[in-house]
Amino acid sequence: MEKDIKLIALDLDGTLVSHEGEVSEANEQAVKKAKEAGIHVVLSTGRSLSRCRDIAESLGSSSYIVTINGGEIYDHDFNLVERNRLDRKHVRRLWELKKEHGLYFWSSTVQGLFNEVEPFDNEVEDYDWLKFGFDIQDDDVREVVLQELNANEHLEVTNSSPTNIEINPVGVNKAAALKKVTKLLDLSMDEIMAVGDSMNDLAMIREAGFGVAMGNAQDVVKEQADYVTGSNKEDGVAQVIHKVLEG
Repeated sequence: MEKDIKLIALDLDGTLVSHEGEVSEANEQAVKKAKEAGIHVVLSTGRSLSRCRDIAESLGSSSYIVTINGGEIYDHDFNLVERNRLDRKHVRRLWELKKEHGLYFWSSTVQGLFNEVEPFDNEVEDYDWLKFGFDIQDDDVREVVLQELNANEHLEVTNSSPTNIEINPVGVNKAAALKKVTKLLDLSMDEIMAVGDSMNDLAMIREAGFGVAMGNAQDVVKEQADYVTGSNKEDGVAQVIHKVLEG
């Protein structure tokens, strides 16, 4: 490989972890070999810290962790470095959309994670919202909702599966978060390999020096990646890490 990779940014769901949410032995060993070679390995996920901390700890110390699509950045001791909140007036409209269309929702807030199973008790305005999400099985309804959301210049709209929609504040995405991490580590984006499978990975795959799509990635992600590795069932992360380590 021509590029000198000094940081590997890894998405979790559909990438580092299996569909059962487990990190394979091959992926775990590859991550540890990369770290032993002096390469920073940064988890870059749509999950909140509470939903990825066990995986982060199992892989050994990381310099930084990007969570909630860049909504929060943590250091190696899990201290908060940065937090980006959604404006409550936009969350109010998202909540109205949920009610208008009878949508399944989930969210990350400073006060906790809420969804249809774990609903919040107070008013929308009583929480500090970091990300709001929908899962919409009906293609027509999803398109109607997407049209409204994409027309709102204050929102960053992506997905982590073909049927869901993830909403962060505009400018908050994995690429923007990784740019901040590279500055803290005195690196450049050209020295990053970013690996992912979904629309919320697209920005970091585009802007990394070496952008990698998983074999199971959405087509638009594959089209814009520099390289397509194996699927998450085939230890695609381990495959491409070995490619980097072997030069």
